[in-house]
Amino acid sequence: MKFSKQDVIQAIGDGLLSFPITDFDDNGQFDEASYRERLAWFISHDISAVFVAGGTGEFFNLSLEEYRRIVQVAVEVIDGKLPVIASAGLSVATGKAFASAAEEAGADGILLMPPYLTECPQDGLVDYARQICDSTAINVIYYNRGNGILNATSVQALADACPNLIGLKDGKGDIQALNKIVKTVGDRLTYIGGVPTAEIFAEAYLSIGVNTYSSAVFNFVPDMAVAFYRALRAGDSRVVKQITQDFFIPFIDLRDQKAGYAVSLIKAGADIIGRPAGEVRAPLTMPTADECRQLKQLIDKAK
Repeated sequence: MKFSKQDVIQAIGDGLLSFPITDFDDNGQFDEASYRERLAWFISHDISAVFVAGGTGEFFNLSLEEYRRIVQVAVEVIDGKLPVIASAGLSVATGKAFASAAEEAGADGILLMPPYLTECPQDGLVDYARQICDSTAINVIYYNRGNGILNATSVQALADACPNLIGLKDGKGDIQALNKIVKTVGDRLTYIGGVPTAEIFAEAYLSIGVNTYSSAVFNFVPDMAVAFYRALRAGDSRVVKQITQDFFIPFIDLRDQKAGYAVSLIKAGADIIGRPAGEVRAPLTMPTADECRQLKQLIDKAK
């Protein structure tokens, strides 16, 4: 860990957050050389933190050993220029194992993913997150998504119990519920927008004090992603509206063609711009040739 707790809080609370895809070779194995090049390219842009092996990075498709190496490589390449946040979760035991690997590799924090599959009561979710938080000394951001949705009372309880919990990432897009959490827990936590293609929610997020979000499309249109964020924060509604109409709405229409395309289209986009990262792993599937053609048209428009 190269950054203080306050440094990480500041980084995730103000600035564009990037979530790189994970590079696989033609045999579907982790491609370290390609990943190193990707990370170096990422940090040449105006971003505030790098979230590796996240949802866009197919955390759910990585072995612990692959994950360990991915975080090690990220820490080496980024070399203290920006905070590195990795992921953890699935169960208490695996969550602790991934958190330990991230801490040993030098990550500045973890994004705590929801537990796997089963429906969960609120007190059980709090206990799940608390046990993983207690197992590590590094910062934790809870990802409020899927079957791991905490309500405002539970977020408050978790924040009270875990000093190293510094943030909440919203993955649901329920602005009413998120606003209730923000108003209940206040500045004890930092809040991050995290629905798929979070830019479409950016104005709503900003209206309740959520200043930043995860940008998956940064992987293939980084200049546009940065321009959109700058316009949003500057209150330039004309530019925000134009980019939303020209790019994000048609992109979401394309994304919604098939489950999992929130990740698959990102890998396809990286390939289109000449920075391929291989294909997604099952159960995800890659877009069709026609869908890739439509995506290229959007990329050309973004440029």
